[in-house]
Amino acid sequence: MHLGELIAFGAFVLFATWLDLYVLHKDDHDISIKEATLTSVAWVGVALLFSGYVFWQYGTDLWMQFLTGYTLEKALSVDNIFVIAMIFEAFKVRGGLQHRALAWGVVGAVIMRAVLILVGVELVERFNWLLPVFGAFLLFTGVKMLLAKDEEEAAVEDSVFYRWASKIMPIYPSFDRNKLITVQNGKRMLTLLGISIVMVEGTDLLFALDSIPAVMGVSSDYFIILTSNVFAILGLRALYFLLAGILHKFRYLKVGLALVLGFIGLKMIGMMFHFHVETWFSLAIVLGVIAVSVIASLVIPEAKPQRGD
Repeated sequence: MHLGELIAFGAFVLFATWLDLYVLHKDDHDISIKEATLTSVAWVGVALLFSGYVFWQYGTDLWMQFLTGYTLEKALSVDNIFVIAMIFEAFKVRGGLQHRALAWGVVGAVIMRAVLILVGVELVERFNWLLPVFGAFLLFTGVKMLLAKDEEEAAVEDSVFYRWASKIMPIYPSFDRNKLITVQNGKRMLTLLGISIVMVEGTDLLFALDSIPAVMGVSSDYFIILTSNVFAILGLRALYFLLAGILHKFRYLKVGLALVLGFIGLKMIGMMFHFHVETWFSLAIVLGVIAVSVIASLVIPEAKPQRGD
């Protein structure tokens, strides 16, 4: 199960996290657009270099599986960014503290996804009928996403994760530098930074329920599924600071993601009837649909509401 490679990959993730938190951003400085752009490009470059290793070591098919999974997870993370932006706005998390919250959120997300992916792969290997079940779930999710209308989001305080955390530890209605937990009048309390991280982790858990089955529809290899997911997550922080202010411009991306999820869902259901889709075709569909949805968002002018509406 690629044990040596998994250990090396885990060591790389630990080193990258340490470098990010305690060297490059130990002062919690505000992240500029230039820095976010350079960091995003760097993470994409590292992921592509790793894909080159996969190609050299395992051949074309697993290489395309990695690229498909990485592209899919990267696109799905854009929706995640929108929710994270709402969380930070609700708790007034600003500047460098946003980066710290995302960094710790990524650490938790990597651990959580490693476990969920391992469980998912093991379950599918033991119970083959689960794959079309996951496919039906993705197809339902895609249709639901396609038909969903923009609605006003509920207050973050109504979230099950907020209620759960507040029952375990009281919420301190402010910050204490970059501490996650503060002591006030002899009582340990979760700061706004701490509860923000809890909410980010909870958000990632919900998104993982869509993204992990989707990548499992692309590959059955634990190493490929894990590394493609983790590389996309590691670049999430920089992508957040790059896109948080312009997410509204990608209004057709949700349509593209819905179509991609539907395609992968149908592909997984088709496996039950011995219907096989070539990896190169899956990669072309994922890249093509996402690219078209992004280009359409930027090229097609947004309809302006008519007077009197």
